Amino acid sequence: MKGLLKRAVESNEVLEMIYQNNKGEFSQRRIQIIKVSEESFSAYCFTRKQQRTFKLSNVLSMGPIRKVMRGA
Repeated sequence: MKGLLKRAVESNEVLEMIYQNNKGEFSQRRIQIIKVSEESFSAYCFTRKQQRTFKLSNVLSMGPIRKVMRGA
């Protein structure tokens, strides 16, 4: 996962993640990674419209934003 985060920092790619907070609540967020550290990372969260810090151990899923293909 750290490789994905570091590549996203270099390319300014927006990622989608499913995150569980310390209260056990789940959220799906679109984020842009700013900085990666050993146990956490900082990112701009488009849901909250502010910079947030996330624990790596609380990330359930993360990847590039899926583009929906629509038929003609």
